[in-house]
Amino acid sequence: MSDVDTGLRNEEGIAAVIGVLRQRFGDQVQTGETLRAQHAHTTTYIAGQLPDAVIFPNSTDEIKTIVRACADHRVPVIPFGTGSSLEGHVNAPLGGISIDMARLDKVLEVNAEDLDCTVEPGVTREQLNTHLRDTGLFFPIDPGANASIGGMTATRASGTNAVRYGTMRENVMAVTAVTAAGEEIRTARRARKSSAGYDLTRLFVGSEGTLGVLTSVTLKLQGIPQAISGGVCPFPSVEAACNAVIMTIQMGIPVARIELLDALQMKACNAYSNLSNPESPSLFLEFHGTEAGVAEQASLFAEIAAECGGGEFLWTTNPERRTELWKARHNAYWASLQLRPGAKGLSTDVCVPISRLAECVVETQEDIAASGLIAPIVGHAGDGNFHVLVLIDTDIPAEVAAAEAFVGRLNTRALAMDGTCTGEHGIGQGKRRYLPLEMGEGVSVMRQIKQALDPMNIMNPGKIFSFND
Repeated sequence: MSDVDTGLRNEEGIAAVIGVLRQRFGDQVQTGETLRAQHAHTTTYIAGQLPDAVIFPNSTDEIKTIVRACADHRVPVIPFGTGSSLEGHVNAPLGGISIDMARLDKVLEVNAEDLDCTVEPGVTREQLNTHLRDTGLFFPIDPGANASIGGMTATRASGTNAVRYGTMRENVMAVTAVTAAGEEIRTARRARKSSAGYDLTRLFVGSEGTLGVLTSVTLKLQGIPQAISGGVCPFPSVEAACNAVIMTIQMGIPVARIELLDALQMKACNAYSNLSNPESPSLFLEFHGTEAGVAEQASLFAEIAAECGGGEFLWTTNPERRTELWKARHNAYWASLQLRPGAKGLSTDVCVPISRLAECVVETQEDIAASGLIAPIVGHAGDGNFHVLVLIDTDIPAEVAAAEAFVGRLNTRALAMDGTCTGEHGIGQGKRRYLPLEMGEGVSVMRQIKQALDPMNIMNPGKIFSFND
């Protein structure tokens, strides 16, 4: 049994491994409190739990050496990308070594003819697309934050483009990873399909650092669209907006993005981004294709919106105007915080079958009102996925309790509709209690896999599920 299972810090092992790593890596190992606090950073209300040291490897071989040292002393290993995760994934509940992947930031290979590339885990989404710009290709997964590819893979991220291009699950072709034994494995080749054994790639996509440290990721790429149109459309109610989403998807219109913002979120975005859109439930949309195709798609959506009681769909192909709209959407988190200055945000998400989206969002709004909470809603509506940011004063226990009770009801509501407790945030620490409700005995199978690959439970312990329960 490891120290993580007993709930005890391995003080002796931590001291020993820091000594070993300092001797081997020198200034690549840092123990200053400020830096350690940054590596327990979380953009939600979950309290930070600091690692004992942060190390900056330059290569896969160095990662193997680090992991082997930690395994020898039974010390936790916490992989770190950019720290933009929302469920406490990078916290170190029993201390340990945070492996910051920032220096592993090379685009290793671009195979333009095959529409794929291989990158180191520290490469960020924006960095990759800047590198690809002259090839006529792009990587479409856009979670909003400029997250690292390794972190996006580990949390099975998605974002605004997922309705057309899928999530990281559909776009990661292979990974290499250093396991708890300090050995590097490769999960697949670059072939577009394979029937060769277990799908190890899917196993590591979404594993949240609990099975190994990713050292490279092979990704599918897409051609940059010839034309892009986008715009915003107001609706009289969230239900009307959701019904428009459902009709759009069911009619097979190849929408690239279709985002729902409730009235409170629109108010926040207008104020924060200096916009003047109607402060009512709204959909932000984007269409990709030929010039004629995007115009036709926008026209078809306008007809659907009108049928659902929506207002005028104002769309444009002007890049500056589209950028302005999507920047406002991506800044929704920061805009929401201004609704209650000084408050912290409890960010949560669920996902339901698209036919239940309107019902789930309306019931959630009623729950928010009954609870007296301030909690704007924004969602990747084309996937049935939406987010709620509950603004709370964390110094008032009653507010924290009310928010957590609301999140519990939200997750229960989504599961009752055959949905999931997280569409894209991952489990981490924040959603651990809901995973057994969703997966049942499936959690015991996950635990068996974890025990087989990481018997000492050194890989990002305390995340997803308890090791022994």
